[in-house]
Amino acid sequence: MISALRRTKRDGHESSWPLVSLLLLVVLVPTVGVLFFMLQAMSNERLAVRQKLSDVYRAELQALQSEHGEAWRARLEALDALPAGVEAGAGQAFAATLDPPLGADAAVLYDADRRAAYPGPPRLGPAQGAAVGPLWRSAQELEAAGRLDAAEAAYRELAQNAATIDAEAQALLARARCLARLGRVDEAMALWVDELGQPRFAGAVDRQGRWIVPSARLRALELMDGGDDSELAADLVSALAGALRSYAPAPGDAPVEGATALPAAQRRFLMTRLTALVAEEPRWVAEPVIFDTLPAEELAAEYLDAEVAPPVPSVLHPASLGSAEAGVWHLASADGRVVVLYRAETLQKLFRRQVAGGREPAGATVELVPPGSERDDPFTVELPAAPPFDGWRLVLRPRDQELFATAASQRIDAYRVTGVLVVVTILAAVLWAARIVRRQQRLTRLKNDLVATVSHELKTPLASMRLLVDSLLDGDADDPTRTREYLELIAQENVRLSRLVESFLTFATLQQGEPGLSMTRLDPGRVVEAARVAAVERFRDDDCTLEVEVADDLPEILGQHDALVTVLLNLLDNACKYGEASEGGDDQAPIRLRAFRWDDEVCFEVEDEGIGLASHQVARIFDRFYQVDQRLSRRGGGVGLGLSIVQRIVKAHGGSIDIESAPNEGSVFRVRIPTAGDEHDD
Repeated sequence: MISALRRTKRDGHESSWPLVSLLLLVVLVPTVGVLFFMLQAMSNERLAVRQKLSDVYRAELQALQSEHGEAWRARLEALDALPAGVEAGAGQAFAATLDPPLGADAAVLYDADRRAAYPGPPRLGPAQGAAVGPLWRSAQELEAAGRLDAAEAAYRELAQNAATIDAEAQALLARARCLARLGRVDEAMALWVDELGQPRFAGAVDRQGRWIVPSARLRALELMDGGDDSELAADLVSALAGALRSYAPAPGDAPVEGATALPAAQRRFLMTRLTALVAEEPRWVAEPVIFDTLPAEELAAEYLDAEVAPPVPSVLHPASLGSAEAGVWHLASADGRVVVLYRAETLQKLFRRQVAGGREPAGATVELVPPGSERDDPFTVELPAAPPFDGWRLVLRPRDQELFATAASQRIDAYRVTGVLVVVTILAAVLWAARIVRRQQRLTRLKNDLVATVSHELKTPLASMRLLVDSLLDGDADDPTRTREYLELIAQENVRLSRLVESFLTFATLQQGEPGLSMTRLDPGRVVEAARVAAVERFRDDDCTLEVEVADDLPEILGQHDALVTVLLNLLDNACKYGEASEGGDDQAPIRLRAFRWDDEVCFEVEDEGIGLASHQVARIFDRFYQVDQRLSRRGGGVGLGLSIVQRIVKAHGGSIDIESAPNEGSVFRVRIPTAGDEHDD
């Protein structure tokens, strides 16, 4: 029967899954539908606002696109007009690309043979930078061998007998070098500053095409110490910086025939070294020396070293120079002999300068965006940039995007509120239905459990009474001793039936929320005494030994006398049924009933030394119809309602109940009832 009851509970639990699945389906389908249509409506509203924005600003953006294209057509014309074939003028053309109207970050100029004219290696004429033959080589060997006096004399003779300005300047530079190494610094300084400072040496170059005079001035500055003339140093710095800033073929007032522009590699080195020297000796000049063209020189040199493929004429393309110079774009003239380099930020800066002239639409900002740049901004108008910008875009964004966001959000909020209300309504309806179904399932399960339990528990005593009565009717009544024994058994089964009926009636009353407890001031000792008397009568035939301990001067409690007696009797009954010394044993350990004060409460304690409870049994001990011993042959009767009734009555009194138990170590049930304060009247 118990197995059937368990199957009924398990089947009842499993049968709820189809209904739960149906309820979930009922709520998910309309919820997904509402959310889908709400998202579609919100997306359509954003698209509508964006279309209105496009209609307002597209015409102005088209005008700005046209003006931007005109400005760059003028730049392309200026680019095509630059001279690039003559090396002497290539440096000036390089400098011209850095200024308006081109405003490039750097440039590379080629000759007709597609060789770099600037920046690039210098190309010398037949008479430029020529060596002086065997005597020159002999002087170099003397210097290399450390015979500096002899080398200095040889270089002096070479300078006196030089056939060209370049040869004389090279010999003077080498002679000054030997003097400096000999420690004759003043004589070396005289050669570097005074002798080579003459106008006739202004365009002199060495065999590698490097200008000699700037190198001599730098060497003189490097040998100056703290005691040297600061005025001379300032003059040298000014002269050297002026030569480095000039891109003319020959510095000074007396250009030399066939002179070339200062080589780019020498210019970069001298710029970098002079900047470092001035930083070390700031007293030489009033302000730091800054070369605006040095970044352009370095970028152009990196461009040549990277061997970038030639760009398509008149079209802006990215130039891959490595990670250090990402975002560099190159643009070639129509003949491909002039290539200007722009960083992306420079192109955007030129565009912003144009927009700042008054063409920017009111209430909006326009940006020039390179290819591959994406921004998550729903309120934009985009047009492709005019040539030569291949793949670039003009992007217009309102300054006050809240104006358009508010217009869209008002409609979107209406959709959102509607969707939320519909979803909440669906959820509320489903929860209400689920609650009703769950309550109905609980009632159904409770009825099934009650019927199964009552059927099982009533069947046994009724069958026993019927068997005893049949035995008496069949002739056993002639024996007075046997007749009395049968009648006593019938009486015991009757008492058992009465207890079952009493438990069912008490449980039904509490289950319906009608405890019917009339609270009065009670003496805890009288409650314990009433329970003891009833327990002695009730457990007369169960061989239960009861020990009662009641503390003196217990405070009064507020409760219902009979209900509290029922609590103690049920606990005593439970202790008697499971109070064996060990599971399956025959010796009955004593049961102790105590009453004592616990802070502001009175504690009733029932202790046994029986089989005890495991932790999982303690967790379910107050469940309806739960019994620790679920065997068909269990010793004690009952339907598993006693402790459930105890818990409900204790809660109705505002008290609490707890358990201390361990397997084979007995159990202690402790009921705490609050004491009656002065404010409580009978």
